[in-house]
Amino acid sequence: MRRLLLAVALPVVLLAAWWFASAGSTDFYQPPLETIVRAFPDTWTPHRLRADVLPSVLRLVAGYGLAVVLGVALGLAIGGSRTMRAVCEPVLEFLRAVPPPMLVPVLILLAGFTDRTKILVIVFGAIWPVLLNTVEGVRGADEVLADTCRTYRIRGGLRLRAFVLRAASPQIVVGARQALSIAIIMMVIGELLGTTNGLGYVIIDFQRTYQIPQMWSGVFVLGLLGVALSALFALAERRILHWYHGRNAVARR
Repeated sequence: MRRLLLAVALPVVLLAAWWFASAGSTDFYQPPLETIVRAFPDTWTPHRLRADVLPSVLRLVAGYGLAVVLGVALGLAIGGSRTMRAVCEPVLEFLRAVPPPMLVPVLILLAGFTDRTKILVIVFGAIWPVLLNTVEGVRGADEVLADTCRTYRIRGGLRLRAFVLRAASPQIVVGARQALSIAIIMMVIGELLGTTNGLGYVIIDFQRTYQIPQMWSGVFVLGLLGVALSALFALAERRILHWYHGRNAVARR
């Protein structure tokens, strides 16, 4: 309960401050928070949630999931081989230096205005934290345990599952957490051009048609989506890394 109260205390304070500071505002582009809240029920109906929020979530899940799978697979291959690291490092540094939003026009030219393009935008933006953290996690694996695996001839899938993935999993989870926020940003960017649904499309459409309270409500929905996904990720992290957190708790005693 104490942790829950601490988590919601600052958002409540900020919303209260915004409520009172914006009360009586006559600025068209900065309406009172009360007006934005009133716009919620009429704007975010079940039909709009199905038509716009659900497609965005599906694209996000597909793009983020693909980015994690590819990032971990490539990271394991590159991190486990010095030759692979030497060959791939220049290319990785080049691609990582390219801002993902700059590739949106290129992807549109190659794949058109399709859901595949929007998913590829998410993948290209979110893969790098997972890939680079996986590489570092594999490289930082305990050498003593690596020698033990060699001594007992633990190879192949068993070594990958019981040693490499376990050793790299804290770093992989860190990269996946960073990738989640990037994936949400790239989801919105991918929906700004050449689409007729999605959260990004709806928010920019409200802005273009001067429905400012509805636009602000869309920003709130996007933020709430991020909070919900972060909470789900925290639950998954505790389940995946229960052994790691337990070991750290014992070490602190």
